[in-house]
Amino acid sequence: MTAPTTAGTRPRHLLDFADWTPERLTALLDNADTMSQVLDRPVRKVPALQGLTVCTAFFENSTRTRVSFELAARRMSADVVSFAAGASSLNKGESLRDTVEVLTAYKVDAYVVRHPASGAAHLVARYSGKPVINAGDGRRAHPTQALLDAYTIRQEFGSLEGKTVAILGDIRHSRVARSNAELLPKLGARVRLCGPATLLPADLAALPGVTVTTDPREAVRGAHAVMALRLQQERMSGGYLASLAEYADHYQVNARLLREAEPGAIVLHPGPMNRDLEISSDVADGEQSRILRQVENGQAVRMSVLYHLLVGRE
Repeated sequence: MTAPTTAGTRPRHLLDFADWTPERLTALLDNADTMSQVLDRPVRKVPALQGLTVCTAFFENSTRTRVSFELAARRMSADVVSFAAGASSLNKGESLRDTVEVLTAYKVDAYVVRHPASGAAHLVARYSGKPVINAGDGRRAHPTQALLDAYTIRQEFGSLEGKTVAILGDIRHSRVARSNAELLPKLGARVRLCGPATLLPADLAALPGVTVTTDPREAVRGAHAVMALRLQQERMSGGYLASLAEYADHYQVNARLLREAEPGAIVLHPGPMNRDLEISSDVADGEQSRILRQVENGQAVRMSVLYHLLVGRE
């Protein structure tokens, strides 16, 4: 892991938010505003990363995150190497360390890493010596998703200071929930995590600015933003839920539950959605939904992250 950040030191990686100060995070989101303006131009390209090579190394399936990162790098004129684990020498027994050292020998300047094992992005940072962006490692962290969530909320309300964000669903298996619980309080927001007791790790209540509850009405009451999370059934070995129907009846983000939220509250979802399970279709497509806005904001936020780590160093 990287050394703790001081006020005058810019982080070398984005593995999680432990080394990121509120000031650095705010500067990164401010820069995303500039990147968003670039994406609104007729020619959506700038030469900021010209001559640099970004490797997207995905060891898990992804659509939104991978495409968003690759477009973000190309919008800034970087060369992109797309590494697919399924078609690599990993299938022949090569270790993660050897794979990373081979790619680094090809003069890769930065890595975007998704991996099913928690901590894998830290290992890539150690073995490569290059800036690494964690695009999701196991259940542990997905920092750029949390950043685009924060950016979407900030767009709506102007600031996160004093805002309450309710996150409902499969908290146990969600790296998005953990990263938001780490990030949003640094920006002045309060976070409420909610789900069935079997999907709600009690240790998250120890994080500053975070509360946990099994009561969805309590979680959503007075919230400015309500986020639904997908049930990650592929990570469940059984015994977590009595039935999907019972889960939907109690925890689905729908119009009835949203009546508890602050007037003007927005609805978020990191995707992919299981419609009419964790979120009703009418809410997902309704006027309070900012789900497609989250997708749109992904490019600007990831452009800002790449710029911050590769160009904007002091």
